[in-house]
Amino acid sequence: MSEEVKIYHNPRCRKSREALNYLEEKGVDYQVIKYLDHPPKPSELELLLTKMGGEVQDIIRKEEKIFKEKFKGRNFNDHEWLAILSENPKLIQRPIVVKGHKAAVGRPLENVKNLFN
Repeated sequence: MSEEVKIYHNPRCRKSREALNYLEEKGVDYQVIKYLDHPPKPSELELLLTKMGGEVQDIIRKEEKIFKEKFKGRNFNDHEWLAILSENPKLIQRPIVVKGHKAAVGRPLENVKNLFN
């Protein structure tokens, strides 16, 4: 039985499209989650971070305009950041690929490839 694969995808993002193409080329069955249309709940983000072995700071897009305008230089705890990311999904790094009990941000694409090695 193969592990479930999901990709948190933004079709307008080149890196996200690269990860999706990689999954296609590999012949992987996967589920696409358009996270801008269906933002993950804080608990879902927390689970993704657990699978990544990462911290909330690892998935925040600090170069986004909304980050610079609303959040830069302010201190939030992890719980608050998870709520902020859920409410502002544009701030979530993309793509995030999940394979079973592991996940990775697809920047660079090597991170995704490592999930399948």
